[in-house]
Amino acid sequence: MPAKRLDSKHSIGDELDKWFVTHPEVKIELESICRLHSTSPEELFYKWESYAMKMGQERTNLDVPTVRDFKKDLQETVEREARSRSHMRSADKRGTYATPRSSAKVEDVFDMLDGVTPVQQTSSTGNKRKSTFETPSIPKFSKAHATSSPSDGRSLPSRADQDGVQSITFAERQKPGQIIETLNGHLNVYEPPIAPHPEPRVKLTANTDLKKFRYRPMAMHLSEASEVLDDRIDEFQTLIQAYHGLDDSAFGNAAAQGTNEIIAVGRIASDSLEGKLNAASMVLEMARRTGAGLRIPLKVESASYQFFPGQIVAVRGINASGEYFSVSEILDIPLLAPAASQPSTLEALNERLGVEGADDHNKPPKALNVLVASGPYTADDNVTFEPLHALCQKAEETCADMLILVGPLFDTEHPLLASGDFDLPEDPSLAPDRATLVDAFRILIAKPLQALAQAIPSITIVVVPSTRDLMAKHVSWPQDNLPGKKFGLPKQAKMVSNPVTVSINEVVVAISAQDILYELRREEVVVGKPKESNMLARLPRHLIQQRHFFPLYPPVDRTLLPKTGTEEGIATGTPIDVSYLKLGEWLEARPDMLIQPSALPQFAKVVENVLIINPGPLSKRKGAGTYAQLTVYPRIVTEEERSKGTLLGHQLFERARVDVIRI
Repeated sequence: MPAKRLDSKHSIGDELDKWFVTHPEVKIELESICRLHSTSPEELFYKWESYAMKMGQERTNLDVPTVRDFKKDLQETVEREARSRSHMRSADKRGTYATPRSSAKVEDVFDMLDGVTPVQQTSSTGNKRKSTFETPSIPKFSKAHATSSPSDGRSLPSRADQDGVQSITFAERQKPGQIIETLNGHLNVYEPPIAPHPEPRVKLTANTDLKKFRYRPMAMHLSEASEVLDDRIDEFQTLIQAYHGLDDSAFGNAAAQGTNEIIAVGRIASDSLEGKLNAASMVLEMARRTGAGLRIPLKVESASYQFFPGQIVAVRGINASGEYFSVSEILDIPLLAPAASQPSTLEALNERLGVEGADDHNKPPKALNVLVASGPYTADDNVTFEPLHALCQKAEETCADMLILVGPLFDTEHPLLASGDFDLPEDPSLAPDRATLVDAFRILIAKPLQALAQAIPSITIVVVPSTRDLMAKHVSWPQDNLPGKKFGLPKQAKMVSNPVTVSINEVVVAISAQDILYELRREEVVVGKPKESNMLARLPRHLIQQRHFFPLYPPVDRTLLPKTGTEEGIATGTPIDVSYLKLGEWLEARPDMLIQPSALPQFAKVVENVLIINPGPLSKRKGAGTYAQLTVYPRIVTEEERSKGTLLGHQLFERARVDVIRI
């Protein structure tokens, strides 16, 4: 959608304040970029995020030198596009008017007759010339010696400079171990014991019925899909009616003309399949029971609102003309109750951690040590998986109680894995020239995890797949788990679905590998001043309010997602099986923690008493990434709470320290 041009300097400055928190000198540079490129501050913010992901976090502090480099990068991009268009026009002219020539070169004296006298070449000469000038294939990795470092693989120079950024080897990464962000910094960091714990201190329970994810993908029926979408609207109407104490007569059909004020519950959608949702294209899709499935344009009189396609809303208003529904009020949607447990259950779990008294819970050794990482796990120019090795070493050094690995593990968007043009380290159990992807997974992924399990037998490893995983036969979302035994993973590794809700002792954790935050950021319509100005806190709130891991519908076109390192360059996207969208709902309680990896900047925040963590990728396309370390202290039961015997909230957001760390 074309950017909205801001003519006055004052309006540009006001808009920049909404999207950037900057120094006055930086703000002047940003205003200059907006005027030079006729770009709105919102579009400039998206371009800045793309530039930050391309350059790496360590290079993109929002200061004057970096903004000037950003300005130079934008100018170079514009010049490249102009040269490309000019080249295409000249090529079209040559193709239309130029005299055709033979592709064969005539080897005459002084090459005077080159291109003038047509000469037929023999097949052997033609083959020789073709092999000389054909595009070289992606270089393979030299086979590593059994005792060599996993960094013996050769790089991929053909992809290294595509974005104008030079790849940085993992050994040369900057500031490894640096803490980028901390939540609840007043709590102490976990102090590892002298020796690993003899028994697991984590009791892992699946709150999701994993068997339901074993459905047959690509067998969707339109009738089933429409019923799922329709039932979701009806369920929300029942919730809203009970929460606000409304009668049945208060609800009506927004598409029907009338003079009485009604409440309509429906799904936000766009009146066009192309383009981004905006205030002019926004419509409300009604359920079949209340509105015959009709759509009606919305005219919202509220000063500010935030909508996205697929969002279920309840609005109060009138359709006086029959052409649109005029909204006077947007009703609040009730949140799920927070997760809670019995006092006896909490005390039994505290005994598992070795907590003996009320004053014993603040000691760091009694806390849980949890590491969280998300894929990719290796850079685009190699398949050595050095970041994964470093993470396993960190888990071993800190005697981690749990390691959560969120896919993709074997990424379909990795150029070498996608092409299959790479060599494996030598392995005595592997027959030459008969390696499969299962063998590659066993050597590159399972081996470091097996070594970690041998060093820390009490550790629990949770593996969440992704729709980008090469090893996953179940490619649609919601997604079934990977078969652990087939890939040689240790018994400590627990394979779960995507998404999944599990209990780590008493803590309810929701995990999804699908990057909903990035897609919401792109599709969200923000009118006026939002209640939550921080985008990284506002986007997760949509998930909490909608009670779903992926409330966006339809998903963003994959051609509009960030480009990948493969030859095609198109992202996998979100292959949703609409008939099973209910598997992505939050049914019983609000989770204590949501692990939601995203291409957006890594963060740890508390939203509606839910701890939200985006650990960032463990490996970026051209450099090292980040992971999250949690220090979770026990939930101590007071005498008063014990005597009441009622359910107690877990209050994880108050007793968990989160550090986002460079690998």
